[in-house]
Amino acid sequence: MSQDLPPVAPSVTAELVAALTPRLRKRLDAGIAKLAARPAVRDGDTVRIAVDDSTDLELHAPDGTVTSGAAIRCGCLLAPDCLHRAAAASAAPIAEPVAEGATSGASEADDSARREANSETRRDSSLAFASDAQRTAAQGLFQATAAALDAGTDGAGAVVQAELLRAAHTARLAGLPRAAASAVSVVTAVRAARSADPAYRLTDLVSALTDVLTVAHRVPYATGPELTELRGTVRQPYTPDGSLRLYGVFSEPVLSATGYAGAVSWTADAEGRLYTVSDVAPGGSGRAVGAADRAVRIGDTALTHRELSRAGLAVSGATVSPTGRLGAGATVRAVRASGAGWGEEPLDRLWAEPVADQVSRALDGGHGLLFLDVTLAGTVRESAGDVLLADCAGLTLRLAAAHDHPALPHRDNLRLLAAAPGTRLRVVARLVPAPQSRALLLACAHPTDPGGHLDLGLDRLRRADLPAAATPSTAAAALCSSDEAPLHLLRRRVHQAASGGRRVLAFPGSAASDDRRLSDRGLATAADLLDDLHAAAADRARDPFGRLLPADTDRFARAWLAAARYTEEIDRALCAAAWRAGRRLPVPAARTD
Repeated sequence: MSQDLPPVAPSVTAELVAALTPRLRKRLDAGIAKLAARPAVRDGDTVRIAVDDSTDLELHAPDGTVTSGAAIRCGCLLAPDCLHRAAAASAAPIAEPVAEGATSGASEADDSARREANSETRRDSSLAFASDAQRTAAQGLFQATAAALDAGTDGAGAVVQAELLRAAHTARLAGLPRAAASAVSVVTAVRAARSADPAYRLTDLVSALTDVLTVAHRVPYATGPELTELRGTVRQPYTPDGSLRLYGVFSEPVLSATGYAGAVSWTADAEGRLYTVSDVAPGGSGRAVGAADRAVRIGDTALTHRELSRAGLAVSGATVSPTGRLGAGATVRAVRASGAGWGEEPLDRLWAEPVADQVSRALDGGHGLLFLDVTLAGTVRESAGDVLLADCAGLTLRLAAAHDHPALPHRDNLRLLAAAPGTRLRVVARLVPAPQSRALLLACAHPTDPGGHLDLGLDRLRRADLPAAATPSTAAAALCSSDEAPLHLLRRRVHQAASGGRRVLAFPGSAASDDRRLSDRGLATAADLLDDLHAAAADRARDPFGRLLPADTDRFARAWLAAARYTEEIDRALCAAAWRAGRRLPVPAARTD
Protein backbone atom coordinates (compact mmCIF):
# COMPACT_ATOMS: atom_id res chain seq x y z
CA MET A 1 0.00 0.00 0.00
CA SER A 2 2.96 2.36 0.44
CA GLN A 3 2.90 3.27 -3.25
CA ASP A 4 -0.71 4.47 -2.85
CA LEU A 5 0.18 6.88 -0.03
CA PRO A 6 1.73 10.33 -0.46
CA PRO A 7 5.32 10.78 0.76
CA VAL A 8 5.59 11.86 4.39
CA ALA A 9 8.33 14.12 5.75
CA PRO A 10 10.76 12.26 8.08
CA SER A 11 10.11 14.71 10.91
CA VAL A 12 6.36 13.97 10.76
CA THR A 13 6.89 10.21 11.14
CA ALA A 14 9.32 10.76 14.02
CA GLU A 15 6.89 13.14 15.73
CA LEU A 16 3.90 10.79 15.51
CA VAL A 17 5.83 7.73 16.69
CA ALA A 18 7.34 9.67 19.60
CA ALA A 19 3.85 10.65 20.74
CA LEU A 20 2.78 7.02 21.18
CA THR A 21 2.64 5.43 24.59
CA PRO A 22 5.06 2.55 25.29
CA ARG A 23 2.17 0.10 24.93
CA LEU A 24 1.22 1.44 21.49
CA ARG A 25 4.84 1.47 20.35
CA LYS A 26 4.98 -2.27 20.91
CA ARG A 27 1.96 -2.67 18.64
CA LEU A 28 3.18 -0.31 15.91
CA ASP A 29 4.63 -2.90 13.51
CA ALA A 30 1.46 -4.98 13.74
CA GLY A 31 -0.57 -1.82 13.16
CA ILE A 32 1.39 -1.04 9.99
CA ALA A 33 0.79 -4.55 8.65
CA LYS A 34 -2.93 -4.29 9.42
CA LEU A 35 -3.21 -0.87 7.79
CA ALA A 36 -1.38 -2.13 4.68
CA ALA A 37 -4.24 -4.56 4.08
CA ARG A 38 -6.79 -1.75 3.89
CA PRO A 39 -7.52 -0.03 0.55
CA ALA A 40 -6.40 3.55 0.02
CA VAL A 41 -8.55 5.89 -2.10
CA ARG A 42 -7.20 9.16 -3.49
CA ASP A 43 -9.51 12.17 -3.77
CA GLY A 44 -7.61 15.18 -5.06
CA ASP A 45 -4.94 16.08 -2.51
CA THR A 46 -6.35 13.67 0.09
CA VAL A 47 -5.76 9.94 0.49
CA ARG A 48 -8.41 8.19 2.57
CA ILE A 49 -8.02 4.80 4.26
CA ALA A 50 -10.97 2.94 5.79
CA VAL A 51 -9.55 1.69 9.09
CA ASP A 52 -12.83 -0.10 9.76
CA ASP A 53 -16.51 0.26 8.86
CA SER A 54 -16.90 3.42 10.92
CA THR A 55 -13.42 4.99 11.02
CA ASP A 56 -11.51 6.76 8.26
CA LEU A 57 -7.89 7.88 8.23
CA GLU A 58 -6.96 10.83 5.98
CA LEU A 59 -3.61 12.07 4.71
CA HIS A 60 -3.63 15.57 3.23
CA ALA A 61 -0.84 16.43 0.80
CA PRO A 62 -1.64 19.76 -0.95
CA ASP A 63 1.79 19.88 -2.59
CA GLY A 64 2.08 16.13 -3.03
CA THR A 65 3.82 15.65 0.34
CA VAL A 66 2.61 15.39 3.93
CA THR A 67 4.66 18.01 5.77
CA SER A 68 2.97 18.23 9.20
CA GLY A 69 1.43 15.93 11.73
CA ALA A 70 -1.84 17.83 11.52
CA ALA A 71 -2.16 16.72 7.87
CA ILE A 72 -2.79 13.14 9.05
CA ARG A 73 -6.21 12.91 10.71
CA CYS A 74 -8.00 9.91 12.17
CA GLY A 75 -11.61 9.52 13.27
CA CYS A 76 -10.99 6.96 16.02
CA LEU A 77 -11.60 7.67 19.71
CA LEU A 78 -7.89 7.70 20.62
CA ALA A 79 -6.96 10.35 18.05
CA PRO A 80 -4.82 12.39 17.79
CA ASP A 81 -2.42 10.16 19.77
CA CYS A 82 -3.67 6.98 18.12
CA LEU A 83 -1.74 4.14 16.55
CA HIS A 84 -3.34 4.68 13.13
CA ARG A 85 -1.69 8.04 12.42
CA ALA A 86 1.79 6.77 13.29
CA ALA A 87 1.20 3.58 11.30
CA ALA A 88 0.16 5.51 8.20
CA ALA A 89 3.20 7.78 8.39
CA SER A 90 5.50 4.78 8.89
CA ALA A 91 3.96 2.92 5.94
CA ALA A 92 4.20 5.84 3.49
CA PRO A 93 7.24 6.63 1.32
CA ILE A 94 9.71 9.06 2.88
CA ALA A 95 9.54 12.52 1.32
CA GLU A 96 12.59 14.14 -0.14
CA PRO A 97 13.71 17.24 1.78
CA VAL A 98 12.50 20.64 0.65
CA ALA A 99 15.02 23.18 -0.49
CA GLU A 100 16.18 25.74 2.06
CA GLY A 101 13.60 28.46 2.37
CA ALA A 102 10.74 26.23 1.23
CA THR A 103 9.63 25.36 4.74
CA SER A 104 5.89 25.16 4.22
CA GLY A 105 4.39 22.94 6.89
CA ALA A 106 7.47 23.05 9.10
CA SER A 107 7.11 24.23 12.63
CA GLU A 108 8.39 27.61 13.79
CA ALA A 109 10.82 25.74 16.03
CA ASP A 110 12.19 23.89 13.01
CA ASP A 111 12.54 27.13 11.07
CA SER A 112 14.30 28.77 14.01
CA ALA A 113 16.63 25.79 14.47
CA ARG A 114 17.44 25.78 10.76
CA ARG A 115 18.23 29.49 10.72
CA GLU A 116 20.37 29.16 13.84
CA ALA A 117 22.26 26.20 12.42
CA ASN A 118 22.81 27.96 9.09
CA SER A 119 24.03 31.03 10.95
CA GLU A 120 26.47 28.91 12.96
CA THR A 121 27.64 27.17 9.80
CA ARG A 122 28.30 30.50 8.08
CA ARG A 123 30.19 31.82 11.12
CA ASP A 124 32.27 28.66 11.32
CA SER A 125 32.85 28.37 7.57
CA SER A 126 35.76 30.78 7.68
CA LEU A 127 37.41 28.57 10.31
CA ALA A 128 36.07 25.39 8.70
CA PHE A 129 35.17 23.80 12.03
CA ALA A 130 32.02 21.90 12.85
CA SER A 131 29.56 23.79 15.03
CA ASP A 132 28.38 22.52 18.40
CA ALA A 133 24.99 21.77 16.86
CA GLN A 134 26.62 19.70 14.14
CA ARG A 135 28.74 17.74 16.62
CA THR A 136 25.69 16.99 18.74
CA ALA A 137 23.62 16.03 15.71
CA ALA A 138 26.40 13.78 14.39
CA GLN A 139 26.67 12.00 17.74
CA GLY A 140 22.92 11.41 17.89
CA LEU A 141 22.87 10.18 14.31
CA PHE A 142 25.73 7.75 14.96
CA GLN A 143 23.90 6.30 17.96
CA ALA A 144 20.60 5.95 16.11
CA THR A 145 22.31 4.29 13.13
CA ALA A 146 24.27 2.00 15.46
CA ALA A 147 20.96 0.89 17.00
CA ALA A 148 19.55 0.12 13.55
CA LEU A 149 22.69 -1.83 12.62
CA ASP A 150 22.55 -3.73 15.91
CA ALA A 151 18.98 -4.80 15.15
CA GLY A 152 19.47 -5.63 11.45
CA THR A 153 16.66 -5.42 8.93
CA ASP A 154 14.58 -8.05 10.70
CA GLY A 155 14.74 -6.30 14.06
CA ALA A 156 14.66 -2.66 12.94
CA GLY A 157 10.92 -2.08 13.25
CA ALA A 158 9.01 1.16 12.96
CA VAL A 159 10.19 2.51 16.33
CA VAL A 160 13.88 2.05 15.46
CA GLN A 161 13.22 3.59 12.05
CA ALA A 162 11.47 6.58 13.60
CA GLU A 163 14.40 7.24 15.93
CA LEU A 164 16.73 7.24 12.94
CA LEU A 165 14.40 9.58 11.04
CA ARG A 166 14.35 11.91 14.05
CA ALA A 167 18.15 11.92 14.13
CA ALA A 168 18.20 12.56 10.37
CA HIS A 169 15.84 15.51 10.78
CA THR A 170 18.02 16.97 13.55
CA ALA A 171 21.11 16.53 11.37
CA ARG A 172 19.45 18.35 8.48
CA LEU A 173 18.48 21.26 10.72
CA ALA A 174 22.07 21.39 11.96
CA GLY A 175 23.41 21.74 8.43
CA LEU A 176 24.39 18.11 7.70
CA PRO A 177 22.24 17.26 4.66
CA ARG A 178 24.53 14.49 3.39
CA ALA A 179 24.31 12.51 6.62
CA ALA A 180 20.57 13.14 6.84
CA ALA A 181 19.98 11.89 3.30
CA SER A 182 22.05 8.75 3.94
CA ALA A 183 20.10 8.05 7.13
CA VAL A 184 16.82 8.32 5.23
CA SER A 185 18.25 5.92 2.64
CA VAL A 186 18.97 3.45 5.44
CA VAL A 187 15.36 3.61 6.61
CA THR A 188 13.93 3.20 3.13
CA ALA A 189 16.24 0.24 2.45
CA VAL A 190 15.23 -1.37 5.75
CA ARG A 191 11.57 -0.93 4.87
CA ALA A 192 12.15 -2.47 1.45
CA ALA A 193 13.91 -5.45 3.00
CA ARG A 194 11.16 -6.00 5.56
CA SER A 195 8.44 -5.85 2.89
CA ALA A 196 10.35 -8.14 0.46
CA ASP A 197 10.35 -5.37 -2.14
CA PRO A 198 11.96 -6.66 -5.39
CA ALA A 199 13.77 -3.33 -5.66
CA TYR A 200 15.69 -4.00 -2.43
CA ARG A 201 19.44 -4.59 -2.70
CA LEU A 202 21.57 -5.46 0.31
CA THR A 203 24.50 -3.62 -1.24
CA ASP A 204 22.45 -0.40 -1.21
CA LEU A 205 21.78 -0.80 2.51
CA VAL A 206 25.45 -1.48 3.23
CA SER A 207 26.46 1.58 1.20
CA ALA A 208 23.97 3.84 3.02
CA LEU A 209 24.99 2.54 6.45
CA THR A 210 28.64 3.03 5.61
CA ASP A 211 28.09 6.61 4.46
CA VAL A 212 26.00 7.78 7.40
CA LEU A 213 28.32 6.19 9.97
CA THR A 214 31.38 7.62 8.20
CA VAL A 215 29.98 11.15 8.17
CA ALA A 216 28.65 10.98 11.72
CA HIS A 217 31.99 9.63 12.97
CA ARG A 218 34.19 12.13 11.14
CA VAL A 219 32.24 15.42 11.45
CA PRO A 220 33.38 16.23 15.03
CA TYR A 221 37.04 15.95 13.98
CA ALA A 222 37.05 17.14 10.36
CA THR A 223 38.13 20.58 9.14
CA GLY A 224 38.54 22.41 5.86
CA PRO A 225 37.61 20.69 2.57
CA GLU A 226 36.94 17.37 4.31
CA LEU A 227 34.30 18.98 6.53
CA THR A 228 32.73 20.73 3.54
CA GLU A 229 32.41 17.40 1.75
CA LEU A 230 31.02 15.71 4.85
CA ARG A 231 28.39 18.39 5.34
CA GLY A 232 27.11 18.10 1.78
CA THR A 233 24.47 20.29 0.17
CA VAL A 234 20.67 20.22 0.27
CA ARG A 235 20.18 20.77 -3.43
CA GLN A 236 22.60 20.85 -6.32
CA PRO A 237 22.68 24.30 -7.92
CA TYR A 238 21.84 24.75 -11.59
CA THR A 239 24.06 27.13 -13.54
CA PRO A 240 23.44 28.67 -16.99
CA ASP A 241 25.09 26.79 -19.84
CA GLY A 242 23.88 28.70 -22.90
CA SER A 243 22.81 26.73 -25.97
CA LEU A 244 23.35 22.98 -26.29
CA ARG A 245 23.10 20.58 -29.22
CA LEU A 246 22.50 17.15 -27.74
CA TYR A 247 22.28 13.62 -29.15
CA GLY A 248 20.30 10.87 -27.42
CA VAL A 249 22.37 7.91 -26.20
CA PHE A 250 19.99 5.72 -24.18
CA SER A 251 17.27 5.76 -21.51
CA GLU A 252 16.94 3.75 -18.33
CA PRO A 253 14.06 3.21 -15.92
CA VAL A 254 14.33 4.24 -12.28
CA LEU A 255 12.69 2.11 -9.59
CA SER A 256 14.14 2.67 -6.15
CA ALA A 257 13.53 1.16 -2.75
CA THR A 258 12.82 4.70 -1.53
CA GLY A 259 9.44 4.78 -3.31
CA TYR A 260 10.49 6.80 -6.35
CA ALA A 261 10.20 5.74 -9.98
CA GLY A 262 10.47 7.11 -13.51
CA ALA A 263 13.07 7.35 -16.25
CA VAL A 264 16.36 9.07 -17.03
CA SER A 265 17.53 9.78 -20.57
CA TRP A 266 21.23 10.22 -21.27
CA THR A 267 22.42 12.56 -24.02
CA ALA A 268 25.81 13.78 -25.23
CA ASP A 269 27.06 16.96 -26.88
CA ALA A 270 29.51 17.21 -29.75
CA GLU A 271 32.49 16.91 -27.37
CA GLY A 272 31.15 13.79 -25.68
CA ARG A 273 30.02 15.44 -22.45
CA LEU A 274 27.01 13.69 -20.95
CA TYR A 275 23.75 15.36 -19.87
CA THR A 276 20.64 13.79 -18.36
CA VAL A 277 16.92 14.54 -18.56
CA SER A 278 14.99 12.91 -15.73
CA ASP A 279 11.40 12.31 -14.76
CA VAL A 280 11.44 10.74 -11.30
CA ALA A 281 8.64 11.08 -8.75
CA PRO A 282 6.92 9.02 -6.04
CA GLY A 283 5.56 5.83 -7.56
CA GLY A 284 6.06 2.13 -8.16
CA SER A 285 6.86 -0.23 -10.99
CA GLY A 286 3.94 1.02 -13.08
CA ARG A 287 5.41 4.49 -13.19
CA ALA A 288 8.84 3.11 -14.08
CA VAL A 289 7.42 1.09 -16.96
CA GLY A 290 5.26 3.92 -18.28
CA ALA A 291 7.82 6.70 -17.93
CA ALA A 292 9.48 5.81 -21.24
CA ASP A 293 6.42 6.96 -23.16
CA ARG A 294 5.90 10.23 -21.29
CA ALA A 295 7.16 13.49 -22.72
CA VAL A 296 10.47 14.73 -21.35
CA ARG A 297 10.14 17.64 -18.98
CA ILE A 298 12.22 20.29 -20.69
CA GLY A 299 11.12 23.18 -22.86
CA ASP A 300 8.20 22.69 -25.22
CA THR A 301 9.39 19.48 -26.80
CA ALA A 302 6.92 16.63 -27.17
CA LEU A 303 9.65 13.97 -27.30
CA THR A 304 9.18 10.97 -25.05
CA HIS A 305 12.11 9.43 -23.21
CA ARG A 306 12.02 6.47 -25.61
CA GLU A 307 12.21 8.84 -28.58
CA LEU A 308 14.88 11.07 -27.03
CA SER A 309 17.21 8.10 -26.61
CA ARG A 310 17.34 7.85 -30.42
CA ALA A 311 16.81 11.48 -31.47
CA GLY A 312 18.44 14.80 -30.67
CA LEU A 313 17.64 17.98 -28.78
CA ALA A 314 18.48 21.63 -29.35
CA VAL A 315 18.35 23.58 -26.08
CA SER A 316 18.64 27.32 -25.51
CA GLY A 317 18.92 28.99 -22.12
CA ALA A 318 20.07 25.66 -20.69
CA THR A 319 20.75 25.24 -16.98
CA VAL A 320 22.84 22.32 -15.76
CA SER A 321 23.62 20.82 -12.36
CA PRO A 322 27.18 19.71 -11.42
CA THR A 323 26.19 16.12 -12.27
CA GLY A 324 25.00 17.07 -15.77
CA ARG A 325 21.26 17.10 -15.10
CA LEU A 326 19.39 19.54 -17.31
CA GLY A 327 17.07 22.00 -15.60
CA ALA A 328 13.49 22.51 -16.75
CA GLY A 329 12.97 26.14 -15.74
CA ALA A 330 10.57 28.54 -17.41
CA THR A 331 13.37 30.20 -19.42
CA VAL A 332 14.62 26.92 -20.93
CA ARG A 333 13.64 26.26 -24.55
CA ALA A 334 14.08 22.92 -26.31
CA VAL A 335 13.08 21.51 -29.70
CA ARG A 336 13.58 18.17 -31.39
CA ALA A 337 16.65 17.73 -33.58
CA SER A 338 18.23 14.90 -35.53
CA GLY A 339 20.02 12.17 -33.62
CA ALA A 340 23.05 10.01 -34.34
CA GLY A 341 23.78 6.29 -34.24
CA TRP A 342 26.25 4.84 -31.79
CA GLY A 343 28.73 4.27 -34.60
CA GLU A 344 28.45 7.84 -35.90
CA GLU A 345 29.93 11.10 -34.71
CA PRO A 346 29.74 12.48 -32.13
CA LEU A 347 28.57 9.40 -30.19
CA ASP A 348 31.27 7.14 -31.61
CA ARG A 349 33.87 8.99 -29.52
CA LEU A 350 32.24 7.69 -26.33
CA TRP A 351 33.44 4.19 -27.25
CA ALA A 352 36.83 5.44 -28.44
CA GLU A 353 37.99 6.40 -24.93
CA PRO A 354 40.30 3.73 -23.44
CA VAL A 355 38.46 1.43 -21.05
CA ALA A 356 40.99 1.95 -18.25
CA ASP A 357 40.41 5.73 -18.43
CA GLN A 358 36.65 5.24 -18.26
CA VAL A 359 37.01 3.02 -15.18
CA SER A 360 39.34 5.50 -13.45
CA ARG A 361 36.84 8.30 -14.00
CA ALA A 362 34.02 6.19 -12.62
CA LEU A 363 36.00 5.24 -9.52
CA ASP A 364 36.89 8.89 -8.94
CA GLY A 365 33.24 9.86 -8.59
CA GLY A 366 32.22 10.26 -12.25
CA HIS A 367 28.93 9.21 -13.79
CA GLY A 368 29.92 5.54 -13.64
CA LEU A 369 28.96 4.68 -17.24
CA LEU A 370 31.18 2.49 -19.39
CA PHE A 371 30.99 2.41 -23.20
CA LEU A 372 32.37 -0.94 -24.30
CA ASP A 373 32.82 -3.08 -27.41
CA VAL A 374 32.35 -6.70 -26.34
CA THR A 375 31.98 -10.24 -27.65
CA LEU A 376 29.41 -12.33 -25.79
CA ALA A 377 30.86 -15.52 -24.29
CA GLY A 378 28.18 -17.32 -22.27
CA THR A 379 26.89 -17.21 -18.70
CA VAL A 380 28.01 -18.09 -15.20
CA ARG A 381 25.74 -18.68 -12.23
CA GLU A 382 26.11 -16.53 -9.11
CA SER A 383 24.12 -16.44 -5.88
CA ALA A 384 22.05 -13.50 -7.16
CA GLY A 385 21.42 -15.15 -10.55
CA ASP A 386 23.13 -15.65 -13.89
CA VAL A 387 25.54 -13.06 -15.25
CA LEU A 388 26.54 -12.62 -18.86
CA LEU A 389 30.20 -13.17 -19.68
CA ALA A 390 31.80 -11.08 -22.40
CA ASP A 391 35.25 -10.49 -23.79
CA CYS A 392 36.42 -6.87 -24.01
CA ALA A 393 39.89 -6.36 -25.43
CA GLY A 394 41.24 -9.36 -23.54
CA LEU A 395 39.26 -8.77 -20.36
CA THR A 396 36.57 -11.21 -19.27
CA LEU A 397 33.67 -9.08 -18.07
CA ARG A 398 30.72 -10.04 -15.90
CA LEU A 399 27.65 -8.17 -17.09
CA ALA A 400 24.75 -8.37 -14.63
CA ALA A 401 21.14 -7.23 -14.89
CA ALA A 402 20.76 -3.63 -13.77
CA HIS A 403 17.50 -4.37 -11.94
CA ASP A 404 15.75 -7.55 -10.82
CA HIS A 405 12.17 -6.29 -10.59
CA PRO A 406 9.96 -8.59 -12.70
CA ALA A 407 8.11 -5.62 -14.22
CA LEU A 408 11.32 -4.49 -15.93
CA PRO A 409 12.85 -6.53 -18.80
CA HIS A 410 16.49 -6.39 -17.64
CA ARG A 411 16.72 -10.04 -16.56
CA ASP A 412 14.78 -11.44 -19.54
CA ASN A 413 16.93 -9.49 -21.99
CA LEU A 414 20.10 -10.75 -20.31
CA ARG A 415 18.97 -14.36 -20.72
CA LEU A 416 18.31 -13.89 -24.43
CA LEU A 417 21.68 -12.25 -25.02
CA ALA A 418 23.32 -15.17 -23.24
CA ALA A 419 21.86 -17.45 -25.92
CA ALA A 420 23.96 -15.75 -28.59
CA PRO A 421 27.64 -16.42 -27.72
CA GLY A 422 30.09 -15.04 -30.24
CA THR A 423 27.92 -11.98 -30.99
CA ARG A 424 29.85 -8.70 -31.09
CA LEU A 425 28.01 -5.74 -29.57
CA ARG A 426 28.46 -2.22 -28.39
CA VAL A 427 27.06 -1.84 -24.88
CA VAL A 428 26.53 0.76 -22.19
CA ALA A 429 27.05 -0.49 -18.66
CA ARG A 430 27.46 0.94 -15.14
CA LEU A 431 30.64 0.04 -13.28
CA VAL A 432 30.34 -2.09 -10.13
CA PRO A 433 33.43 -1.71 -7.90
CA ALA A 434 34.44 -5.33 -7.33
CA PRO A 435 37.57 -7.49 -7.49
CA GLN A 436 36.44 -8.68 -10.95
CA SER A 437 35.74 -6.68 -14.08
CA ARG A 438 32.03 -6.26 -13.44
CA ALA A 439 29.25 -3.92 -14.61
CA LEU A 440 25.47 -3.61 -14.85
CA LEU A 441 24.17 -3.86 -18.42
CA LEU A 442 21.98 -0.88 -19.38
CA ALA A 443 21.78 -0.78 -23.19
CA CYS A 444 23.22 -2.56 -26.20
CA ALA A 445 23.41 -2.16 -29.94
CA HIS A 446 20.67 -4.07 -31.74
CA PRO A 447 22.12 -7.51 -32.59
CA THR A 448 20.65 -7.60 -36.12
CA ASP A 449 19.68 -3.99 -36.90
CA PRO A 450 22.77 -1.92 -37.71
CA GLY A 451 22.48 1.58 -36.32
CA GLY A 452 19.78 0.69 -33.81
CA HIS A 453 20.06 0.05 -30.09
CA LEU A 454 17.99 -1.39 -27.23
CA ASP A 455 17.37 0.21 -23.85
CA LEU A 456 17.46 -3.03 -21.87
CA GLY A 457 15.32 -1.72 -19.02
CA LEU A 458 12.58 -0.44 -21.35
CA ASP A 459 12.72 -2.46 -24.61
CA ARG A 460 12.11 -6.20 -24.80
CA LEU A 461 14.51 -8.24 -26.90
CA ARG A 462 12.98 -11.06 -28.96
CA ARG A 463 14.57 -14.25 -30.26
CA ALA A 464 13.97 -12.95 -33.78
CA ASP A 465 16.33 -10.07 -32.93
CA LEU A 466 19.27 -12.44 -32.35
CA PRO A 467 21.71 -13.54 -35.05
CA ALA A 468 20.63 -16.71 -36.86
CA ALA A 469 23.86 -18.58 -36.15
CA ALA A 470 26.13 -17.22 -33.47
CA THR A 471 29.41 -19.06 -32.94
CA PRO A 472 30.72 -19.76 -29.44
CA SER A 473 33.57 -17.55 -28.35
CA THR A 474 36.88 -18.97 -27.21
CA ALA A 475 36.60 -16.70 -24.14
CA ALA A 476 34.16 -19.10 -22.46
CA ALA A 477 36.47 -22.07 -22.94
CA ALA A 478 39.41 -20.16 -21.52
CA LEU A 479 37.76 -19.56 -18.15
CA CYS A 480 39.08 -21.54 -15.20
CA SER A 481 38.41 -21.97 -11.51
CA SER A 482 38.65 -19.01 -9.19
CA ASP A 483 41.80 -18.28 -7.21
CA GLU A 484 40.96 -14.84 -5.90
CA ALA A 485 42.14 -13.43 -2.59
CA PRO A 486 39.44 -14.44 -0.06
CA LEU A 487 38.34 -10.91 0.77
CA HIS A 488 34.77 -12.17 0.47
CA LEU A 489 35.17 -13.73 3.92
CA LEU A 490 35.19 -10.25 5.47
CA ARG A 491 32.69 -8.75 3.04
CA ARG A 492 30.21 -11.55 3.75
CA ARG A 493 30.30 -10.78 7.49
CA VAL A 494 29.79 -7.09 6.81
CA HIS A 495 26.71 -7.88 4.73
CA GLN A 496 25.42 -10.45 7.22
CA ALA A 497 25.57 -7.91 10.03
CA ALA A 498 23.70 -5.28 8.01
CA SER A 499 20.97 -7.79 7.26
CA GLY A 500 20.74 -9.90 10.42
CA GLY A 501 22.15 -7.51 13.01
CA ARG A 502 24.84 -7.97 15.63
CA ARG A 503 23.42 -11.28 16.87
CA VAL A 504 24.34 -13.19 13.67
CA LEU A 505 28.04 -12.56 14.40
CA ALA A 506 27.79 -13.11 18.16
CA PHE A 507 27.68 -16.90 17.96
CA PRO A 508 30.86 -18.99 17.77
CA GLY A 509 31.46 -20.30 14.31
CA SER A 510 34.03 -20.17 11.55
CA ALA A 511 35.72 -16.94 12.68
CA ALA A 512 39.02 -18.64 13.50
CA SER A 513 39.24 -20.49 10.20
CA ASP A 514 38.31 -17.35 8.28
CA ASP A 515 41.03 -15.43 10.14
CA ARG A 516 43.59 -18.06 9.19
CA ARG A 517 42.58 -18.05 5.53
CA LEU A 518 42.86 -14.27 5.36
CA SER A 519 46.21 -14.24 7.16
CA ASP A 520 47.62 -17.04 5.02
CA ARG A 521 46.82 -15.04 1.88
CA GLY A 522 48.59 -11.93 3.17
CA LEU A 523 45.42 -10.10 4.28
CA ALA A 524 46.49 -9.60 7.89
CA THR A 525 44.54 -6.34 8.24
CA ALA A 526 41.38 -8.00 6.98
CA ALA A 527 41.91 -10.82 9.48
CA ASP A 528 42.31 -8.33 12.34
CA LEU A 529 39.17 -6.44 11.29
CA LEU A 530 37.17 -9.66 11.11
CA ASP A 531 38.40 -10.72 14.53
CA ASP A 532 37.50 -7.32 16.00
CA LEU A 533 34.05 -7.44 14.38
CA HIS A 534 33.28 -10.83 15.93
CA ALA A 535 34.65 -9.71 19.30
CA ALA A 536 32.52 -6.57 19.30
CA ALA A 537 29.44 -8.61 18.37
CA ALA A 538 30.00 -11.11 21.19
CA ASP A 539 30.98 -8.58 23.86
CA ARG A 540 28.27 -8.63 26.54
CA ALA A 541 29.32 -7.57 30.04
CA ARG A 542 27.41 -8.66 33.14
CA ASP A 543 26.39 -6.75 36.25
CA PRO A 544 27.42 -7.88 39.79
CA PHE A 545 24.43 -10.24 39.85
CA GLY A 546 25.48 -12.00 36.63
CA ARG A 547 22.80 -10.41 34.46
CA LEU A 548 23.70 -9.43 30.91
CA LEU A 549 24.09 -5.71 30.37
CA PRO A 550 22.93 -4.03 27.15
CA ALA A 551 25.28 -4.52 24.22
CA ASP A 552 27.73 -1.74 23.35
CA THR A 553 26.13 -0.80 20.03
CA ASP A 554 28.61 2.02 19.43
CA ARG A 555 31.58 -0.34 19.67
CA PHE A 556 29.97 -2.78 17.26
CA ALA A 557 29.15 0.03 14.83
CA ARG A 558 32.74 1.26 14.88
CA ALA A 559 34.08 -2.25 14.25
CA TRP A 560 31.56 -2.76 11.45
CA LEU A 561 32.40 0.61 9.90
CA ALA A 562 36.12 -0.18 9.87
CA ALA A 563 35.48 -3.49 8.13
CA ALA A 564 33.04 -1.94 5.65
CA ARG A 565 35.39 0.90 4.72
CA TYR A 566 38.31 -1.51 4.33
CA THR A 567 36.42 -3.83 1.97
CA GLU A 568 35.11 -0.81 0.05
CA GLU A 569 38.60 0.60 -0.52
CA ILE A 570 40.15 -2.78 -1.32
CA ASP A 571 37.35 -3.48 -3.80
CA ARG A 572 38.05 -0.15 -5.50
CA ALA A 573 41.77 -0.89 -5.71
CA LEU A 574 41.24 -4.43 -7.01
CA CYS A 575 38.63 -3.16 -9.48
CA ALA A 576 41.02 -0.57 -10.91
CA ALA A 577 43.79 -3.17 -11.14
CA ALA A 578 41.52 -5.72 -12.82
CA TRP A 579 40.39 -3.34 -15.57
CA ARG A 580 43.85 -1.83 -16.00
CA ALA A 581 45.68 -5.16 -16.21
CA GLY A 582 44.25 -6.10 -19.59
CA ARG A 583 44.13 -9.78 -18.68
CA ARG A 584 41.43 -12.35 -18.14
CA LEU A 585 40.31 -12.84 -14.57
CA PRO A 586 39.86 -16.44 -13.39
CA VAL A 587 36.18 -17.20 -12.89
CA PRO A 588 34.12 -20.39 -12.58
CA ALA A 589 33.49 -22.41 -15.70
CA ALA A 590 30.80 -20.87 -17.89
CA ARG A 591 27.59 -22.27 -19.29
CA THR A 592 26.79 -21.54 -22.89
CA ASP A 593 23.24 -22.85 -22.99
